[in-house]
Amino acid sequence: MQALIDIDQLDLYYGDFQALKKVSLDIPEKAITAFIGPSGCGKSTLLRTLNRMNDMIPGTRIEGSIKVSGKDIYSSDVDVETLRKKVGMVFQQPNPFPKSIYDNVAYGPRLHGIADKQRLDEIVESSLRAAVLWDEVKDHLKRSALGISGGQQQRLCIARALAVEPDVLLMDESTSALDPISTLKIEELAQELKKRYTIVMVTHNMHQAARVSNQTVFFLNGEVIEYAETEKLFSNPVDSRTEDYISGRFG
Repeated sequence: MQALIDIDQLDLYYGDFQALKKVSLDIPEKAITAFIGPSGCGKSTLLRTLNRMNDMIPGTRIEGSIKVSGKDIYSSDVDVETLRKKVGMVFQQPNPFPKSIYDNVAYGPRLHGIADKQRLDEIVESSLRAAVLWDEVKDHLKRSALGISGGQQQRLCIARALAVEPDVLLMDESTSALDPISTLKIEELAQELKKRYTIVMVTHNMHQAARVSNQTVFFLNGEVIEYAETEKLFSNPVDSRTEDYISGRFG
């Protein structure tokens, strides 16, 4: 598989604390890469570096490089808003805007200059279809997004991310607040979306990583301990710390 994201010798500091240590990874396109590891190991921190969400935290300092499609995303000429259009994100808790279902999905396209009603209608429908939500909400598009279920809200947030046509979709424990049925729907959705998008997901649920990802990265104390095809990492880990974690000895 061809790498879409190239992370090279990445160190990240919050003030004096080093959260990531010499992380180097190639993340392939049109596949699902899962980040696993105990709380505080750096997996969500690394995820947030991929669309520069850590820029918002005072005292954050980065050394090394991250390239997306060959472009260093931390170079001075990168427009962060354009980057976040290319690298979308879905968070742990569903976070729809307090607007209608329609306006949630149309928000990004409008922000990027699309005003034509017919074009917006097409984007809203295609994005909701891609998020497997259209049939459930098509007769209620003017309804508040806050009035639908948590699982539907999370799929709406995915539709909102897809509406601006990203290359990459980051999912930060995006099913941990959901019930098992909604979780299954999101997992099935991710399997469909990887045909068109590169997906990077952080998950505490090792069964989820084993079910849905193509590659898995195991983190510990800010370092990559092991990175392999998911089936290989879970069935035959190379590092004893990986084996200890996936067998439940710690974490």
